[in-house]
Amino acid sequence: MLDARNQIPQDQGSRPESSGRGSPPSGAAAGGRFLYQVAVIGGGPAGMMAAGRAAELGAKVILLEKNAVLGRKLLLTGKGRCNLTQAEFETRKLIAEYGKNGDFLFSAFSVFGVNEAIKFFNDRGLATKVERGKRVFPVSDKAADVLKVLKKYLKEGDIEKRFNSAVKGIEKEGAKITKIILENGEIEAKNYILATGGKSYPLTGSNGDGYVWLEMLGHTVVSPKPALVPIKIKEDWVKECQGLSLKNVAITVLQNNKKQDRRFGEALFTHFGLSGPIVLDISKKVGELLKKGKVVLKLDLKPALDFKTLDQRIQRDFSKSSNKLFKNSLDELLPKKLIPVIVRLSAINPDKPINSITREERQHLANLLKGLEMTVGGLLGFDAAIITSGGVFLKEVDNRTMKSKLIDNLFFAGEILDLDGPSGGYNLQVCWTSGYLAGTCAAKTLL
Repeated sequence: MLDARNQIPQDQGSRPESSGRGSPPSGAAAGGRFLYQVAVIGGGPAGMMAAGRAAELGAKVILLEKNAVLGRKLLLTGKGRCNLTQAEFETRKLIAEYGKNGDFLFSAFSVFGVNEAIKFFNDRGLATKVERGKRVFPVSDKAADVLKVLKKYLKEGDIEKRFNSAVKGIEKEGAKITKIILENGEIEAKNYILATGGKSYPLTGSNGDGYVWLEMLGHTVVSPKPALVPIKIKEDWVKECQGLSLKNVAITVLQNNKKQDRRFGEALFTHFGLSGPIVLDISKKVGELLKKGKVVLKLDLKPALDFKTLDQRIQRDFSKSSNKLFKNSLDELLPKKLIPVIVRLSAINPDKPINSITREERQHLANLLKGLEMTVGGLLGFDAAIITSGGVFLKEVDNRTMKSKLIDNLFFAGEILDLDGPSGGYNLQVCWTSGYLAGTCAAKTLL
């Protein structure tokens, strides 16, 4: 039997890596073909979880990654801190956040939900903490520590990892995949797990290859769209606020003067418009509404105060220094960077003494603070999107196993599925859950 390491060019990029007992993979054959029990395509969070779980159950696993390293996108999550899940332990509440496709996850979460995900990492030495908004992070605040846990999981399973191994094609006979075509050989396995991600952050390798293969295999692909993506704003004044981060604000989405969505939390002004958690969370809805016409956002800078209370607050602030000019009177009410913008938009003379401001002017100011209006100019693209909305049509996937209903030996994990939730750990939880389930079921069908 030939050693697998002699079947491909011996350059650094394409060399297989194993935690290695030194033995060749089972079923190795001449001509660059190797028979594994489970082949996982994609070395992101879902692929690593799937590969590790299948190996834990005794399967001989190969993990194929097109990059030179594992988990490139994982290291970017949570601004490098990795918001690894959402500490919502009521399944119905958790599932509601995934929208119309959330029900698909009921069975999966009953097997490997939030509790199980946290326990998985805790048991492997990663201490976690829960922050505002029930966001779960490593205590170390390092995404690299999450990746270390997953790499160790792969090593424990003696998984062969092959880097710089982009899949060039998938062949099938009838309702079964027969082999995967690489640039430097072919891979044969009993079962295959597709965990290639979506199209977001294409520089990390997520360029949508998986969708092409899905369609070639006969699957329906729900059109991929950027999700959790910043929003472009038409008004020029937002550029003056670039870099300004706002906490405890609310944004309402309006179309034809009707409320379509509302979120409370953090937002960030950029040179092109808005970003930050609540902006990312409304972006999918905004994208859907833009197809129908104009979309307006209203930013409530003081959501904890109703209009009457805010008006009284402004009066108190004005009474403290009645000789001040209007342009110098808002320091206690607003961030410094936002004051010139609000002064200008209020249409109140900036050099007017505040003791001369009329009741109508003051109330107009309060209305502005409760509903700073912005016109949506569009969404940024996949380059700026955190995740992809769309993917394999869920009616073609068994929600109890993540197995294809069309291809007998194909399973799915992660962003390739038509599932997406808001920011806050929801989407990584889908990776852990679907990866665990796909790995479990791909291995158990062999037993």
